[in-house]
Amino acid sequence: MNKFRWAVFVVVLITVLIYYRHPYVFPSRVSGGVGSTRHVKTKLSPEAYYVMYEAGTERPFSSALDYETRKGTYVSADTDLPLFRSEDKFDSGTGWPSFTKPISKESVILKDDELLGVSRTEVLTADTHAHLGHVFDDGPPPLGKRWCLNGVALRFIPD
Repeated sequence: MNKFRWAVFVVVLITVLIYYRHPYVFPSRVSGGVGSTRHVKTKLSPEAYYVMYEAGTERPFSSALDYETRKGTYVSADTDLPLFRSEDKFDSGTGWPSFTKPISKESVILKDDELLGVSRTEVLTADTHAHLGHVFDDGPPPLGKRWCLNGVALRFIPD
């Protein structure tokens, strides 16, 4: 294999490992501790695991959290990391729980997502890099953001 082919192979391999969050790139996933594959597979439903760790999407209007109106905190379904407050939730009409902002910018990671040929911004948890949903620029004033999340990726803790 010539040097050019070898370099292309290495770049593609690294890209695939990072994109799919392979355990060799994110070793905390295989350690057995909180956030590891073993831990989350026992804590999450198969649908939640699919959404959070395989970047899936739940059916619109299927989550009870889309209709939740009590005051409280929305946490990550896998590690209970506080992510959003009920005061920042609004009815976007999309069928997924929507928020104007996270509790803190440190609790989430934003990643460019062009998987379906459309430029979007993916929302991941800061601790385990689990997929939550996407953020769009069509939210209500004053911030103008719509954090559109999968309900199965969240758990609600009432005040």
